[in-house]
Amino acid sequence: MAKTIMIVDDSASIRMVVGIALRGAGYEVIEAKDGKDALDKLTGQKVHLIISDVNMPVMDGITFVKSVKQLANYRFTPIIMLTTESDESKKREGQAAGAKAWVVKPFKPEQMLGAVQKLCLP
Repeated sequence: MAKTIMIVDDSASIRMVVGIALRGAGYEVIEAKDGKDALDKLTGQKVHLIISDVNMPVMDGITFVKSVKQLANYRFTPIIMLTTESDESKKREGQAAGAKAWVVKPFKPEQMLGAVQKLCLP
């Protein structure tokens, strides 16, 4: 059975590029346009990994990560931050919130897929 990955990004083009790469590698993909939209879509189904932007309207990525870590079903779901943000203090904030990896845009799809394969829950 295919593993499910959620992509959270306010950019439709980023969701599309990441989605194409993931689907091409055999993953199921759930897309969300911001942190709140993503939380609304986490309804108890198994999600093996979440890829989230940091800077988004409505609910930013760091707040989203903190919220996910409060949900019993998703407490241990690994999260990759995919962002233009390369600031060390933001990275530390993301890690403190529970993010497992930090991929800076622009990214190479194979670089992202490598991180996904390492972190995807069995």
